[in-house]
Formats: sequence, structure tokens, C-alpha cells
Amino acid sequence: MKIAAAAYPIDWFDSFADYEAKLARWVADAQGADLLVFPEYGAMELASLGGRDAAGDLEASLHEVAKHWAAVQELHLRLAARHGCHILGASGPVFDGRRPVNRAILYGPGGIIGHQDKQIMTRFEREDWDVTGAPGLRVFDTALGRIGILICYDSEFPLLGRALARAGVELLLVPSCTDTVAGFNRVRIGAMARALESQCVVVQSPTVGACDWMPALDENRGRAAIYGPPDGFWPETGVIAEGVMDQPGWVMAEVDLSRVAESRRNGAVLPFAHWPESEGAETIS
Repeated sequence: MKIAAAAYPIDWFDSFADYEAKLARWVADAQGADLLVFPEYGAMELASLGGRDAAGDLEASLHEVAKHWAAVQELHLRLAARHGCHILGASGPVFDGRRPVNRAILYGPGGIIGHQDKQIMTRFEREDWDVTGAPGLRVFDTALGRIGILICYDSEFPLLGRALARAGVELLLVPSCTDTVAGFNRVRIGAMARALESQCVVVQSPTVGACDWMPALDENRGRAAIYGPPDGFWPETGVIAEGVMDQPGWVMAEVDLSRVAESRRNGAVLPFAHWPESEGAETIS
């Protein structure tokens, strides 16, 4: 299948129609990809619809974006059906309770497949924004394969990736939003580590560029990439494809997920199979 990972800039919109036009253009530009992956908090650009006062306020921006979710879903459903593809929509705030969760929705040609909420919150989300985690990893059985989602910081925690791999996930999607090169590299290293230890494919999609009207996403650093395990069936670097740092656009690659099973069965090393041996290790004093 053909995978497209977005390095996605945050834009100002004067109307929802402007947002629709941007998304339609991006999906068309993916050139027939079977799976399109958009980044964490990419939906926050909809805060612009509330004007500069709302967009410039941490709390007001959350509520402004959340009220557009029904229209966002309808748009993604139309685009997935029109292009016959799967789309991981950019994540954003959803108020299921008193405080919002950070939710990414997976769409297929036939409708919504499901959603994944971020599990572990960063310091900014906890201390400044009060966006909350919603424990519970999900596995998505699709026509493309078995997919799991680790939103940004979640990718830095091995046991989350391991739980999904044990459930049969072959493809991990890592939408991200980081405001420093160090933050981007933490997620990148986490994504590559999950590919190595679980011998699967991992797709990272970041936000990129400056946004001077919204403090929540004022700086965005990163590059889109698709990773595999460097175990003999994939590139020696583990990098299947990657873009240029901070440059907007799609990064695309053809990926055969049958090679995931082959890696796990007959790789140069077998970390997926040998993982249980590490679980019995005792602390050395």
C-alpha cells in the first residue's frame, strides 16, 4: 500500500470553507495514497474561526475547535469516500467530560473506523492547558492491515507500543506536535524504537512552521517520516522515507505489511519474539 505522512503547517482561516479547501487540496495532493496521516493538534488551526482573541487564549481556543468537530468529521468522511482512502485526521480537543481529551479519528472509505485518545500528557498539557488523558489503547482492523495509534508523547513509552504489537498491530501511526528540535527528536527516537523492538512500520506526521496568533502552537518543528525495523527486510537505517526538516508537504512510500510478519519470523534479530526474556530481568544492586 501507499502511505502518505503529512508535515503540516498551521494556517489562519476566515471561514470553515477555507479549511475545507485546504483539506481537499492536501488529500488530492497525496496522489492516490491508501493511507494519509495528519498530525497531532493539527485541528487547532480551527481556533482561527473564533477570531484572534479566541485563538490567542489557551482555554478559549480549545472550546472553539471542539465546537467544529461534527463538521470536521463530515468533511473527512466525504474525502475518504471520494478518494477511496483511509485518513487519520489531525487530532484535537473533544470535551467528553469536564476537561478535553486529545482525540485522533481514523476514517475509512466506508465511514469512521474509530478513534484513539492520547494516553499520557506532556507537562504543557497537564500544567498549562489542562488537557487530560483517556486511558485505553485501541486496535483498528482495516482493509489495509491492523493499525494502532500512539499520539506524540505516547510513542516514547515502550509498554504502550508493546501492548499494541502483542495485539497484532503491524502499523503504528504517530501524529506529533513539538515546538523544539529536541521535542521532535524525542518523538522520532521513540517512533524508531517502537519500529525496532516490535518489528513493525511506524509513521510519524508532525506539525511544522510558526504560528504567531496561537500560543498553544506558536512554534512547530519536525519532519514527516516512515520507519521500519533495520533487521534485513527493511532499509539499514530503519528509515523507509523521510522529508526535509520543517518543510511542509507529504512524505510517501510504498509499504508491504506482509514483510512485518516476515521480520518477526525471520529477522536478523528477533526482538518482538524475545521481548518476554526482558520482562523477567531482575534489578542488579
